[in-house]
Amino acid sequence: MQTGFYIVGTPIGNLTDMSPRAIEVLKNADLVAAEDTRVFGKIASHFDIKTRRVSCHEHNERAVIGDLVERVRNGAAIAVVSDAGMPGISDPGFRIVRAARDANLPVFMVPGPTAAISALVLSGFPTDRFTFCGFFDEKKLHDDNKIRHTIIYYESPNRIKNTIAQIARIMPERQIAIVREITKIHEETIIGYPADLKGLENLRGEIVIVVAPAPERKMSDDEISDIVNDVVAKSTKGAAADLAARAGISKKEAYNRLLKRDKE
Repeated sequence: MQTGFYIVGTPIGNLTDMSPRAIEVLKNADLVAAEDTRVFGKIASHFDIKTRRVSCHEHNERAVIGDLVERVRNGAAIAVVSDAGMPGISDPGFRIVRAARDANLPVFMVPGPTAAISALVLSGFPTDRFTFCGFFDEKKLHDDNKIRHTIIYYESPNRIKNTIAQIARIMPERQIAIVREITKIHEETIIGYPADLKGLENLRGEIVIVVAPAPERKMSDDEISDIVNDVVAKSTKGAAADLAARAGISKKEAYNRLLKRDKE
């Protein structure tokens, strides 16, 4: 194998999705840098991969990168894997690639499954423009709503109900697809408006949320008035920002609407 880092995509559920090239690289590399060596051990056992492995995860990645870079400088071929899917996509890996680029070292891609793209396709929502926002962050939802094309989030089962409720509050007019357990036995895609999905129970496993583009039509005055009534408990400035994000209007227009309401 040629000296360098090999970023290797691994299955997100079904082990038969492992590519022959990925198996070959993992068998022939000098070292495998794995997010969790125990998780990788299951893949290694299944495909009879005996390559020595080291741990490289979000808590130690910065500390071990220097050693990995030095090994490659000295002629090693190092494969990088995450627990599932493509390293670097909300998983450890991008710092290794950045360090390798800074050191002018070769980086090779061994493509594999990616949950975000798989969920996007399964949703049936437009794919010509989309934004992947990583793991859902409630604090950024107002800003995310300014993205008018398709949005993709990762989410955990223990937070999914609250997340759907927050999306229902800020993005009520946008359909969502809840895609879970991709390629596994219980794979499921649930599509609907967030208000209609808030009561879902027992959503387990790996979850991706895909949010459809915002409707092109503008909200009616009555719809905006309903939002005004919902946000007035906040300070005028905070309420204006909330109203603007949820109604798709400018902050200036939102501020004027709130002032008008106060005078009524």
